[in-house]
Amino acid sequence: MTIVAAIDGENGSSSVLSEAQTLAERFGEPLEVLLVYEADDHAYLVNQYLNERDTLSDDRAQELAEEVVADVAADAIDEYEPVGRVGDPAEEILDRAAAVDARYIVIGGRPRSPVGKALFGSVTQSVLLDADRPVVTVMVEP
Repeated sequence: MTIVAAIDGENGSSSVLSEAQTLAERFGEPLEVLLVYEADDHAYLVNQYLNERDTLSDDRAQELAEEVVADVAADAIDEYEPVGRVGDPAEEILDRAAAVDARYIVIGGRPRSPVGKALFGSVTQSVLLDADRPVVTVMVEP
């Protein structure tokens, strides 16, 4: 089994990683840190890590995950396996958790109004509703 921590590289990712490492240590499980790249939502990654002309192949997604996770994890965790994916974040998180038979999924959440949830949905909400294993949500400030 594995602990899967899903981050987006934004505010709160280090809190998610800290909680995931606590669980990994407590259960003696390896820790995977998953970054799912969804081009429409992650313009900041283009500015910070990618050239505008980069195409995001599976190999480049893995490289990107390694770079982002290394930056976020620098002060938060020690041992982890970075995993990069391209696609719908909720689907990719759930698929990865199933593939490695994750003991827990650790994910960040942000407070949102009921109207915001209804109109826009959220990755966290989708993971919570569709996961077939425990999900630990670390609430972060927007």
